Amino acid sequence: MTGTTTDPTTGTTRVIVGLSGSLSSLAALYHAVGEAARHEAVLVPVAAWTVGDKDGLRPLSELEHAARRRLDVAFEQAYGGYPSGLVIHPMVVNAEPGPALVAAVTGPDDLLVLGAATRRRGFDRLRGTSVARHCRHRAGRRVVEVSPSALLTRLELTARTGAPLPLLAR
Repeated sequence: MTGTTTDPTTGTTRVIVGLSGSLSSLAALYHAVGEAARHEAVLVPVAAWTVGDKDGLRPLSELEHAARRRLDVAFEQAYGGYPSGLVIHPMVVNAEPGPALVAAVTGPDDLLVLGAATRRRGFDRLRGTSVARHCRHRAGRRVVEVSPSALLTRLELTARTGAPLPLLAR
């Protein structure tokens, strides 16, 4: 079985997926669910959260709840809820996304699935900073980046601009 490893605590294989709430993370979720089903693996969806400047006055429990809700919403959008027939161990972690995902990878053959960035700007592009880059360099395991399809990219743009959905526009 390639791409997964035996979890020493459960004796099963694991597929870890980072969920940020973006459309590319939904594409990663589809891929990860398929891998977990194919290999009868435990699916580990991870939502990381941190306290930002604008969140300083919010209780930590509220920020953690929002991250948990992000997991629930991703599964609701992708599958109408958590898919049956899979063992799912969600993780909500108070950490930056890259380090949280690297820490979730515990076995030498764990499969880590991420949504690929659709666009990068200026200084970030020059520095090459991204969650995926962090994971590739520090996880020491297999990292799969799932690119959103052209439709997902168009839907993301539509969502940001408030324009009609491309398939519904006539």
